[in-house]
Amino acid sequence: MTNADEKDITVLAGDIGGTKTALALFSSRKGLGSPLAKEDFPSKDYTGLEAIVKKFLSRHDIPIDRAGFGVAGPVLNRQAKITNLPWVMEESALAQSIGIQSVCLINDLTAFANAVPLLEENDLHPINKGDPAPGGAMAVVAPGTGLGEAFLVWDGSLYRAFPSEGGHADFAPSNPMEADLLESLESRFDHVSYERVCSGMGLANIHTYFQKTRREDNAGCSAARLSTAEDPVPHIIRDALNDRQPCSLCRKTLSAFVSILGAEAGNMALKTLATGGVYLGGGIPPRILPALEDGAFLNAFMRKGRMSDLMKTIPIHVILHPDAALMGAARHAITTGCTA
Repeated sequence: MTNADEKDITVLAGDIGGTKTALALFSSRKGLGSPLAKEDFPSKDYTGLEAIVKKFLSRHDIPIDRAGFGVAGPVLNRQAKITNLPWVMEESALAQSIGIQSVCLINDLTAFANAVPLLEENDLHPINKGDPAPGGAMAVVAPGTGLGEAFLVWDGSLYRAFPSEGGHADFAPSNPMEADLLESLESRFDHVSYERVCSGMGLANIHTYFQKTRREDNAGCSAARLSTAEDPVPHIIRDALNDRQPCSLCRKTLSAFVSILGAEAGNMALKTLATGGVYLGGGIPPRILPALEDGAFLNAFMRKGRMSDLMKTIPIHVILHPDAALMGAARHAITTGCTA
């Protein structure tokens, strides 16, 4: 990584979300693939990150050199606030609470992207083998609750990750059905971004569109009862992939979602010239691997006119490692050594 690897550095890493906060300890000498300790905490049960960190460190008596936290929200002027929590996190306050000088707050997708250079073959599921260019840029597209995007560039000695808000760019339909979907969503939202159609909320929006515009037999689907479901996404995915009792409405929904995801992953690959590869992260891709492999995703990804031949050379992988965000936060803390 850097000269920081010449001595053993112990890092406290965090993946901070509105529902769950995950903390882990890593040793640079022992590698970032396996934490020394790891725990999950329900975020809403605590008044702030400092309280969770204090509880975690009281259970693991290991001296800390640095800390890095990936936060589900923007980080500005070394401060961060999570949309669904009343917490305000500040690097200097965290450093004082932990008792160290080096504390980093970064966007959660930047943390996630930082893990990509650390991932091994069994951490990834290939969608397109491609022909990666040495030192080529890499892109991360992560549909989960929302749509996160980031990218990495080679600086001559290591890959550095950078944030993007590309998920909020305008949704661009690529066929008549998607054009009609856009028109339908424009009647509901001020601005229709890719996040509106390529995320958990996107799956629900597409399902609602098909429910209103197509007559499908979905009486036996659990997704037919979406109005009472706290989170409709698991129901849609399960019923779409259920070969014994398939739901045609959910299958249409997932098929449209996969095609839109393929197109947007291709957009991100073009905008960053990601000849080093595209990595699909977030909570949804690992759960829909059969749908990602049926051809619709790759067709949409590669359908880029005069750039189609280039698209065929770009490797595509789904990230399977459950602790990628923690690994990435730790890697960022080691390689940057930010001081609060």
